[in-house]
Amino acid sequence: MTGRKPRGAITVEAVHMTMKFGDFTALDDVSIKIRAGSFHALLGENGAGKSTLVKCIMGFYHATSGEMLVEGFDAQMTDPKAAQELGLGMVYQHFTLVPSLTGAENLVISRADVPAVIDWRAERARLDAFMQTMPFSVPLDQPVSRMAAGEKQKLEIVKQLYLGNRFLILDEPTSVLTPAEADEVLGYVRAMTRAGEITVLMITHKFREVTAFADEVSILRRGQYVGGGKVGEISIEEMSRAMMGAAPEVSERNRAETVKTPVLTLKGVKAVDSSGLKTIEIDAVTLHSGEILGIAGISGNGQMELMEILTGQRRLTGGEIRLNGQPFGMTRAEARAHKLRYLPEEPLRNACAPRMSVAENLAFRMFDEGPGGRSAFWKDGRAIARNATALIEAFKVKTASPAARIASLSGGNVQRAVLGRELSGEVDALIVSNPCFGLDFSAVSAIRDRLIEARNTGTAILLISEDLDEIMELSDRILVMSEGRVSFETPIETANVTELGQHMAGHG
Repeated sequence: MTGRKPRGAITVEAVHMTMKFGDFTALDDVSIKIRAGSFHALLGENGAGKSTLVKCIMGFYHATSGEMLVEGFDAQMTDPKAAQELGLGMVYQHFTLVPSLTGAENLVISRADVPAVIDWRAERARLDAFMQTMPFSVPLDQPVSRMAAGEKQKLEIVKQLYLGNRFLILDEPTSVLTPAEADEVLGYVRAMTRAGEITVLMITHKFREVTAFADEVSILRRGQYVGGGKVGEISIEEMSRAMMGAAPEVSERNRAETVKTPVLTLKGVKAVDSSGLKTIEIDAVTLHSGEILGIAGISGNGQMELMEILTGQRRLTGGEIRLNGQPFGMTRAEARAHKLRYLPEEPLRNACAPRMSVAENLAFRMFDEGPGGRSAFWKDGRAIARNATALIEAFKVKTASPAARIASLSGGNVQRAVLGRELSGEVDALIVSNPCFGLDFSAVSAIRDRLIEARNTGTAILLISEDLDEIMELSDRILVMSEGRVSFETPIETANVTELGQHMAGHG
């Protein structure tokens, strides 16, 4: 197919597309057709293969097998430039605009043919004429840094249309928008598809957006196409069942009966989210000793902010947190006094000093503590060495030496090391975020075994995870977070994966 860009909406089709990374199959024989002028939604859990599929479509990845068709012709997507030459563009989840430049400047510099010396009077005249054809206005004279999130998202879409693209992939386009902004932006996009001006493939986790704006839906699970069709002919329950699959088996690990007393309570907690536009509002949550309380939710619904609140990295704007009945200000001294520990996501980035040794990282909880819990002025090298040897053996951390940099360890061994450090000594409460993300099967099994062991000895564990299988396997109770709030609660005995999926997608 030639590289001449089409003028109207175009049909794009992935046919029997497979993408392998070594022995791992990220996409398995996926076929999907996005018809010209349609608003097509792509659903799936995290890790379902959505990002891999669109990266193959856009030429970021070269599919292991299968083909791409644009307007029925074979299209060789060798790189993103080849995709753009055929009229395919992508609006990413995170803005790609230059904050210090105006909207007009961002549009002009995005062109491949931008001249070395720009005639801004002529360019502005062209831009004004172009904006007359757009269904929404954007303040082109204003620096992007001063724009609201909705204006930035509109500008990202305008940029793709300005570049002549007529097939747009929207990656979670409403993740940083207020509900009103989301409806406005998606309403404009739907109007353009119905006018035959563009074709849209939108990655989303939100059933409400699918039913309100999309014409068709395709659903991926674990790299495979598992369902889809016209939106009016498939129910939310059917979409949820296809997206989540059969209910995972509840863990067969031994769960000891424990005495459950309140350890950590959140009441009326409020904080600004990472976008600065929305609020996290948690009315009431209580974590008990000897239980694992699972926090389920799709990425971007407030779980990251909850972890930051509890680790003192995000300031409260309202409410209170109590630990063992006492007001908790999320300081290191308070956490130590109340035996609260943390295992954040990606610990090599968030809970380690990568250039320091394994032994030094394992000593972060004890290096400044002397006999009887008193503060120590000098480091005790022998105590640090003994601590490292004991934890490396107990948690089966594979390392060339305690003196090796912790960054040299595999992801699973970093996770084991940090978990060993955080579970050393007496632990009343443990806050865990995505503890098995990116780990192999054996590492996952070992980490989950340790969490159950800690729970059985009375530790209260708050498990924040985007892996529903993990939540179902480990939790005694499950809360669902959606749009920054707790939207659903259930004990594990009555947990239903389809119902959880609906609440996770904001359709409870």
